Formats: sequence, C-alpha cells, structure tokens
Amino acid sequence: MGSGSSPCASCKLLRRRCAKDCIFAPYFPSDDPHKFAIVHKVFGASNVSKMLQELPVHQRADAVSSLVYEANARVRDPVYGCVGAISYLQSQVSQLQMQLAVAQAEILCTQMQQEPIMPTPQIIDPDDHHDHDHDHHHYHQKSSSSFLDLPQYLNFASSSNNVIHDYSLKRESIFGVHDMVS
Repeated sequence: MGSGSSPCASCKLLRRRCAKDCIFAPYFPSDDPHKFAIVHKVFGASNVSKMLQELPVHQRADAVSSLVYEANARVRDPVYGCVGAISYLQSQVSQLQMQLAVAQAEILCTQMQQEPIMPTPQIIDPDDHHDHDHDHHHYHQKSSSSFLDLPQYLNFASSSNNVIHDYSLKRESIFGVHDMVS
C-alpha cells in the first residue's frame, strides 16, 4: 500500500488495490480524499498519472499542488479557470492604480492651492532702460494665471474619480463568495 495500511485517496476513489509503488500515494493521502476527487474530476486519473510519470520526482509535489489549484479554479469557473481569477485580480489592481493616481493628483492640487504665489526676483541691469515695473507685473499675472489654470486640469482627475465609484461589478470572487467590486 502507498502510505501505511490504508490505500491512498486515489486508489480508494478508483476502488483498486493500492500498490507499494503507487504514483499517487505520496501526493494524495487517504485522509484528504477531496484533493484527489477534484483533480480526477477535472483532469482524469490516467492523465494525472501520465503527467506525474513524465516529471522528475522532485517536481511532482509542485505539479500536484498546481493541478489541485487549477482543478479548484476550473470547478468554480469552468471556462476560464485560473486565468479568470488572474484576470479578475489584474482588473482590481488596475482599478486601484487608477484610484491611487486620482488621489495623488488631488493631493498635488490641494498642496498647490495652499502654496503662496511668489514671483521670482529679477536682476535689474542698470544699463537696461525698459519699464521693469511693467515687466514684473506682466510676469506676476502670467505666473498667477498659469497657477490658477492648473487646478482645473487636475479637477478633471477629481471628477473621473466618480466614474470609478459609480459602477459596481457583482462577481463571484476567487474564493466562491459573492462580493461587490467598485
């Protein structure tokens, strides 16, 4: 028998005698029958056996772990399996990155609104006979105007924040529980 006196989960489910060199015994113990049952349901015992036989012994445990994970994902989402879970998580990451960018833009806008407008000092050349007061006033107006226009561009990011929160996507999470994603 594969592991001790009782047959492994595979042999138990398939109702066959568990041989001493059973390929399933090290990876599907009798005390966890669900693990093999789900892998068998999705991939089939003979396919799993072939896969394990083609792998070096040191890679088999990782392969079984991957098969169990994919089988569970396929049961929850028969069409996309793990790819569906990955896509769902990537979508969440993208939404969170967008929300972070909006929040950073709003912080920048708030910081800029709180900073006083300071014109940069100009060096006056005594040989230059231009009206410096007029140039300074013109610079101050231009500087103020540019500064005041900036928040309206940043407010676009603020208004797009509402778009992020306005829709909700109801989807079964990767753990099988319905949740709301916004």
